[in-house]
Amino acid sequence: MITVTSVEAQSRFGELIDRSQREPIEMTRRGRVVAYVVSGHDMRELADVRQRREEAAQWFADYRRQVAALPVADAPALSDADVDALVHELR
Repeated sequence: MITVTSVEAQSRFGELIDRSQREPIEMTRRGRVVAYVVSGHDMRELADVRQRREEAAQWFADYRRQVAALPVADAPALSDADVDALVHELR
């Protein structure tokens, strides 16, 4: 990943867009990271990961509500294999 200042990015914008197809570009202003330029493909992948994370969080919240409604003696115990299977199912 290359790093450029915001001033460099303004003067080399076309080049940075082309370069972002190969690798993300980190932009800084006054020494602090303020933005990234990524390809459309990379952005779609990030959006997909975010969507899957939200779905997993919703599933877990639903599961917790279901388990909380059960008497303690009836609550199912998850083994490591169960957790592993759930994680792989969401991938």
